[in-house]
Amino acid sequence: MDGFAAVDFGFAREVLQRGIAALYLVAFVSTLNQFRPLLGEQGLLPAPALLDWVAQKKERRRMLHPTLFAHIRYTDRRLVGLCIAGIVVAAALVAGIPQLGPPWVPMLCFLALWLGYTSVVSIGQTFYSFGWEMLLLEAGFLAAFLGSNDQPPPTIVIVLFWWLLFRLEFGAGMIKIRGGREWRDLTALMYHHETQPMPGPLSRQAHLLPAWFHKAEVVGNHVAQLVVPFFLFAPLLSIWVDGPVPQIVGAVAALIVIATQAWLVITGNFAWLNWATIVIGFSAIGLPGVGHPSVEAGPWPGIPLYWFVVTAAVAALYAVLSWPALQNLFAHRQLMNASFNRWQLANAYGAFGTVTKERIEIVVEGTTDAEGESDWREYEFRGKPGDVRRVPRQFAPYHLRLDWLMWFLPLGRSLDDWFTVFLIRLLEADAPTLALLRIDPFDGAPPRWVRAVSYRYRFATRAERRELGVHWVRDRRRLVLGPVSLR
Repeated sequence: MDGFAAVDFGFAREVLQRGIAALYLVAFVSTLNQFRPLLGEQGLLPAPALLDWVAQKKERRRMLHPTLFAHIRYTDRRLVGLCIAGIVVAAALVAGIPQLGPPWVPMLCFLALWLGYTSVVSIGQTFYSFGWEMLLLEAGFLAAFLGSNDQPPPTIVIVLFWWLLFRLEFGAGMIKIRGGREWRDLTALMYHHETQPMPGPLSRQAHLLPAWFHKAEVVGNHVAQLVVPFFLFAPLLSIWVDGPVPQIVGAVAALIVIATQAWLVITGNFAWLNWATIVIGFSAIGLPGVGHPSVEAGPWPGIPLYWFVVTAAVAALYAVLSWPALQNLFAHRQLMNASFNRWQLANAYGAFGTVTKERIEIVVEGTTDAEGESDWREYEFRGKPGDVRRVPRQFAPYHLRLDWLMWFLPLGRSLDDWFTVFLIRLLEADAPTLALLRIDPFDGAPPRWVRAVSYRYRFATRAERRELGVHWVRDRRRLVLGPVSLR
């Protein structure tokens, strides 16, 4: 690093800008495909109803994060237009086109993505209540100030990415240490691979690894999240200490974070959470002479004065906004995935403070039998376990929102309102809702009755796999709801 200019972090900027833009592209595609049946005008939780409720009293507006739809009436058509615009801008950034201009051009592009996706998340209700939504928003905001190809990235913005990665990793580590006993007795990952929200194609193989390996996984996780993040800031020492050691230390710390996240990518389906962490991890990898232009002498080497002022203002803003998040990291009652301001910047992150020991799945069934007594057939979801012979697919970084909410359903004390509407849509054979599923057992025809049944799922052992050809073994627990009909 050379004072105000992170001259060795040009490659890091390339990965950050293009990688974050690629994740925005995935997020807008996911929204384009799923928002309307979930939250559109005829959705399970209609966003227009939320906006109408907020508009009834002006003081309620602050209950809603900023959204364009608070000023422009929501319609499904406008939602589609927003998503298409987001996809086009994100694709341009992935291709590196705006980065060829002055720094304010990619800035405007990233701020447009940030504002557009904020508008979606703000009205997304429970279907957009995941921590990686605010992570993507914050990463997109910071990416706006990385500059363009004709200058090195500003040091302060690169450091803000380290601060984001620190909160993400250290916050998750502290949540675990303060959480369930399984993280302290090193047994958490004996359950996690089997009970995680959406297993991947290799989750079963990971689950069947020996106990000593799972304990080593937990130890490695604690080191990666509670110790390694402090070393991300080591390159700052290169301003005062000659030699490559500080930069090497920071790069090694980043590579450890990236490696642990890659293992989670291989063994699970956590939407873009792990992918975003990997991309942000590259912010601490400096490569001298790679991916940056020559630097001219001056008080702000290679960086225009106006751009220095802009990035300094962003740093000052973050210094103020980060105080609650810093306090939260060391608070006795640490908040997980919390935002302390309406713009969802400088957030608190963390996940899986406790690990579910048993996998309970809600299976939805329907029948055309007039009395609802026989011929029950299962609806198959795209990602969540269903057919015991089916090997889970890899969907991440794509986000299957309905499948994720189905995992949370058995953990609640009562069924969520959206689930009741979902069953009504099945009874109506609503085409947009059925398009969210993998298999409609009635090929578009409406059933007479539907019901929800709970099952306990576990991965098949190697012997069961050889003998029965199954990936899962399940046993029925109880009737959760129904049978119900439109009558």
